[in-house]
This record gives sequence, structure tokens and C-alpha cells, in this order.
Amino acid sequence: MRSDIIKKGLERVPHRALLHATGLSRKDLDRPFIGVATSFTDLIPGHIGMRDLERFIERGICYGQGVPFLFGVPGICDGIAMGHLGMCYPLALREIVADTIETVCNAHQLDGIVCLTNCDKITPGMLMGVARLNIPAIVVTAGPMLSGRYNKRKLAFVHDTFEAVGLARKGAISQKELTCLEMEACPGAGSCQGLYTANTMACLTETMGMSLPGCGTALAVSAKKRRIAQESGERIVELVKKNIKPRDIITRQSLENAIVVDMALGGSSNTVLHLMSIAHEAGINLDLKTFDKISKTTPHIASIEPAGDHYMEDVEYAGGIPAVLKRLKSKLNNTLNVSGKKTFQIAEEARIYDEDVLRPVNKAYHKQGGIAVLYGNLAPDGAVVKQSAVNEKMMRFCGRARVFNREEEAMSAIMSKRIKSGDVVVIRYEGPAGGPGMREMLAPTSAIVGLGLADSVALITDGRFSGGTKGPCIGHVSPEASSGGPIGLLKDGDIISIDIPNRKIDVRLSKSEMEKRRKNWKVVPPKIKTGYLSRYLRLVSSADKGAILK
Repeated sequence: MRSDIIKKGLERVPHRALLHATGLSRKDLDRPFIGVATSFTDLIPGHIGMRDLERFIERGICYGQGVPFLFGVPGICDGIAMGHLGMCYPLALREIVADTIETVCNAHQLDGIVCLTNCDKITPGMLMGVARLNIPAIVVTAGPMLSGRYNKRKLAFVHDTFEAVGLARKGAISQKELTCLEMEACPGAGSCQGLYTANTMACLTETMGMSLPGCGTALAVSAKKRRIAQESGERIVELVKKNIKPRDIITRQSLENAIVVDMALGGSSNTVLHLMSIAHEAGINLDLKTFDKISKTTPHIASIEPAGDHYMEDVEYAGGIPAVLKRLKSKLNNTLNVSGKKTFQIAEEARIYDEDVLRPVNKAYHKQGGIAVLYGNLAPDGAVVKQSAVNEKMMRFCGRARVFNREEEAMSAIMSKRIKSGDVVVIRYEGPAGGPGMREMLAPTSAIVGLGLADSVALITDGRFSGGTKGPCIGHVSPEASSGGPIGLLKDGDIISIDIPNRKIDVRLSKSEMEKRRKNWKVVPPKIKTGYLSRYLRLVSSADKGAILK
């Protein structure tokens, strides 16, 4: 066993003494040492139920004749971090999580690891870490939250809180109703109820084979989730014994499966960054063009909040990810799952319980998948849009640029009703380095929707969007403004043309005018000059490369 290096031989007497100090018996030294990386915290609704799941994972590891060792991984709630300095940190946290997994597992020479995770950047960070380490690993995502209830209506976090801010500003809802929404939108433990980044990544983790079948959509409050946690604990010991490693599972083919499911469900645009970063750690080349190529041939078969009216609980009751695999089997590769089963077997054994939640391919909501990649003189290296959440009449749009150098400036203009129909809100210097941390623009996009401008105003940024964003919102514009990208050359009143069907985004300026402006452009000093983020911004790559650290 890998752990023998810390527990076998005469020279390891001191090491064994320290291990015995933790309560280990002599018999335990002959068993696999299994790390349980848990991102439990009282700060995140998606993680508050993890203490319970930790117990079941431990129980499973012990049943499998392994020795469990819990250690903590930091977590951030993107929703709480949203709209202020805090949103500079979540994407940067992804790298800390990956480094933590590598550091703890290598320092203690663990034989295998169970990753207990849930929210937006923590799940991809753990996947990056285990792909880098390449020791037997299994991921348990803690599960979606139940929908809230108000006046017999289902509630979801983004729609009924962020968008409610704009509605309240417009006078469309009362203070009493706003308070009720605030209290009832998030009824308890779990990742927010729609197909936002956390739930999208949970679904894709299961699809690529790193979680047991059914894990991605099993609700946080369910006994099913407990059983999956226990089975994952048992299974990791088997993976160690059989020496099945993450790079046996995370392959080019399994990542393509994840992209197919992402496009079919209409998942978060953040997955583009995360899948590319996981691929990088696994030694696989994955680029933006692959996402767009797969999207063009993958039907959008589910309409889940924020794009539609269904919730993650509906996907679970429709059959979960195994049912999605069944629906899409002809478009998938037959890759390995940590359960020992392969994709086709999982698909064949699945049942589809709701034909509307998971529509047949010939009755898809859209012929193409959820994400489109745009190019043009405004985004030479690409930009990303969640096209499944864009109204049909806004798929092509031409408007006046309203340029802001920070999210807060744009939010102030939106909330004071200075943004008008026909505007294109441009939020720049919010990219991976410029932000730093590539902040999500959920507050401004939700306010635009709440103010009733979603069908007449577009938004573009070198930052990111939450998986909860809907409307013509184009992010990941590359190169970013801070590295001299064309988005940094824009001025108020410039005419911007967006053509999602033809994958184009351009500013109507001549090459000579663009070059003239470029000569006058000056490097903007970093916004943050000390601490972790100052190091991060010096190392981070462009969004079109996955915002990985160089």
C-alpha cells in the first residue's frame, strides 16, 4: 500500500507512535488509509448537512476494512460572496482546494480519498486535486436543496431573491412579500435549487464517472444521500485494492460525456472553466471549440431553473443522471464509473419517470445545447453565453455600449434606472487577473431581469456569470481588459452586435480606430496589491484557457 511508507519498517517507529497517538490500533496499520476531505462549514447551506454525511462515509470505509481520516477543506458560499470584494475569492479558492488535496494526501501518503463537497468552486477544486494526485478517489456531492414555498408557489434562490431586488426597486412587489421571499426561498440544507454551478458540477461529476450513479441529484435531506455516502466509503476501499485511479476514469471520452450532459441540461457557463481546468490536471487538452462543437449537435432536453420552471428535485424524481444518460446514450462514450459499471450499463438500467422534465430527443426544448462560444473583434479568443437561458428574440441584438470598469459601477447605474432599452452593459476589468478572480455578475443580471429589461438589454463582461443568470449575458470575454483585450478599448455609445446563432460578437469600429485606441490604452494598476489575490493575479491564465494557474 502507498501508506506503507509511513507505517512499515524499523525506521518508521516514530511515525507509528504518532499514528497510535490518534487512537489507531496495531491492526489498523495493516489496512488502507483513506482520507475524507470534507468542506463542511456552518457558512454554506449546501454544506451544513455534511457532518451527517461524514458519519456515513466513515461507516462505509470501516465496513470496507479501511481506516478513515477526516481533514478539512475551505469553502465559500458564492451567494454570500456576491456583489462585493468577497466575489474575488471563489474562483481563486478552487486552486487552494486542489492544493490542499495534494498537500495533505502526499504529506501523509494516503492510499485513497473520498471528497465530500457540494458548492461551486469546491467540487471542481477537489476534482483538480485528485486528477493531479492520481490516487484512488471518489466524490460525494452533498445534494440539492428542496424548493421553497410561498402562496402555493415553488421558490428558488436566484429567481426569488436576486431578481426580487429589481422587482422591489420597480415597485412590483411589496416589502411584506419581499420579506417572505427572503425567509422562504432557501428552506434548508443543500445546494441552491436550480441548475446553477454547484448542481451542474454535481451532475457532471457523476457523468464523468467520479461519483456513484444517482449521487448528483440525490437531495441533501434524503436517506438516499446517506446511503450513497456509506456506499462511497465502502467503494473507495475497493478502488484502492484494485488500484483504479482518477485518470482511469477522467479521460477525454468521459469529459466529452460531461460536456454532452452539460449541453443537454443547459448547465452553468462556469463549467467551461472547470472542465478545462480538470482536463489540464489530468493531462488532457480541452479547448473552447470542443464545447461549441458538442453543443451544436446536442439537443437541450431539460428546462431547469433559471432557464425554465423545473427544479433539481424534479430531475431527481425524473430518474436523475442515469435517466439523462439513458436519454442521450447514442451520443455518449462507454466510459468507466467509480462503481465499476460503465456508462452504457448505467443508462440501460435506468428508468425515465417524467417525459417533460427529461424530454425525448425529438421533442427537445432546443435543437442545440445550453452553451455557445462566440468570437469576433470584441472576443478574438472567445466568449461564452448560456444560450438556453436567452429569449429567442434576443439571440440577435445590436445596442449601445454603456461601459463600466467595475461591477459596483454598473449595479449603481442599473438600480438608479440609468440603463435603458437598447443598451449593452459592458463590465470590464473583472477577468481572472483584472478582477482579480473573475467575479460573477449575478447581481446586475438579476436586477436587469427584475426591472423588466431582460428582453431589451444585453450584458457583456470579461468576468463570469452565475449559473443562475439568464438573458443575453456574454461572459469570459477573452483576452480580458487588463491584458489589453479589445473589451478594454470600448467607449460609451459604441455599437455592439451580438449574433448567438452565428457565434459572433463584434464592435462596429474600424481596424484603424481600434488601433488608435490601443495606442492610447494604458495598463491599469492591479486593484489588490497584497495577500493571496495579489499572487493569484500574477499567475492566473486567461478564461479561454480555464483560468488555470501558470
